[in-house]
Amino acid sequence: MNYKGYILKLFFRIFILITLILGLIYFVYQDKITYTILLSFGLIIAIVNLYQFIKRRFSAIDDFFESVKYRDFSRWFPEDRGPKDIRFLYTGFNEVNRTIKEINIKNETQYIYLQKILEMIDVGIIAYNIETGDVLWLNDTFKEIIDFPSFKNIRFVENRKPELYNIIFETYNREPNSITIALQNERLKVLISDTIFQIKEDSFKLVVLQNIDNTLNKNESEAWKKLLSVMTHEIMNSIAPISSLADTLQRNLELNIKNPNDNSLEVEDLNAGIKTIKNRSQGLLKFAKTYRSLSKVTNLNLQKTQVSELFNNIELLMAPSIKAKNIDIQFSVSSKRLQLDIDVHLIEQVLINLILNAKDACQKQEKPLIKITASQTQNHNTIIKVFDNGTGIPKDIMENIFIPFFTSKSTGSGIGLSLCKQIMLLHKGKILVNSVENEGTVFSLIF
Repeated sequence: MNYKGYILKLFFRIFILITLILGLIYFVYQDKITYTILLSFGLIIAIVNLYQFIKRRFSAIDDFFESVKYRDFSRWFPEDRGPKDIRFLYTGFNEVNRTIKEINIKNETQYIYLQKILEMIDVGIIAYNIETGDVLWLNDTFKEIIDFPSFKNIRFVENRKPELYNIIFETYNREPNSITIALQNERLKVLISDTIFQIKEDSFKLVVLQNIDNTLNKNESEAWKKLLSVMTHEIMNSIAPISSLADTLQRNLELNIKNPNDNSLEVEDLNAGIKTIKNRSQGLLKFAKTYRSLSKVTNLNLQKTQVSELFNNIELLMAPSIKAKNIDIQFSVSSKRLQLDIDVHLIEQVLINLILNAKDACQKQEKPLIKITASQTQNHNTIIKVFDNGTGIPKDIMENIFIPFFTSKSTGSGIGLSLCKQIMLLHKGKILVNSVENEGTVFSLIF
């Protein structure tokens, strides 16, 4: 902004004022009353003019500061009238107001946009002052989940439903945690997490609730469908031949009873048929027992374990039988200090299952190879990989390999990989598979 004209005018007025003061002093000493009176009037006029000149600018600044104080950025200062220096000042004020209005409009647009997004999502969100309990922000989904009308302070919930208040507002959930909320007509399963943040001197808590009942029900339904499909397939495979054989034996017995002379009964055939029925019945019992074993693993006995020690135990156990099949098996650990907090016996079972699967997959290859490696990723996850150069897993069955009782082997129970996945989930880890037909398969255990 150009202040050169204002400074020149100010210096000119000060120069006139100093000149009048010096002239007044001179004529007072010369005892010239007439000139003294005239210069006195001139000095008064100069002082008044200087005061008004300075006051005019400060008045304009006061007006601007007052509009800022009351956040009135809609005020417009006239740029086309008044002294030039004041017009320059008004131009600056208007530019500031215009910029702040643009920022406010942009912030308001972003706030409305964010508010609409938060209102549309099916996740309940509330932010409130920890000390006073005053609600900073609350979306409709949160009110729907806890079945409450709009409220401005969380004490409203405390007065009406203390148990709900303690679960949501008094309990800290640094990591997402599933809880059950008791409402009027139902019990709702929700996922809750919260965090604390600071705005100036006030502390606020942000609570996020997500209704997972529908998701759980859907996933459970899909799991049951897949499980029942496999179970039905396995049971029908056993029952159909049992039923057919029983019908044949019953028909032969009836014919023999009615006409024993024409329809002789071969005791050996009868014994073989009954033996077959017994074997298949025992197969069904074994099938039921494997299902029970799949649901037994629920608790962990965690302990710090060196991965190298874990691999040594597995190698001593598995290497002789693997090498007897002329399969090369290799173990490698990126660092001897690499360790895991695991249930050793369960993770050993996982590795045994994966190595046995690898053996079956690659034993017909020209140079069969199984490699078990352990390393640490950049985000400090430990990953154990079981690699084989076998036949690979066909794409059409890839998504089914972790389903209980699903198997592509004639002698398999179909619970090995299901059990592996359950054990990894209990360890809060993951099991991943990458396979290329006729090239090999890699199972990755991520901790």
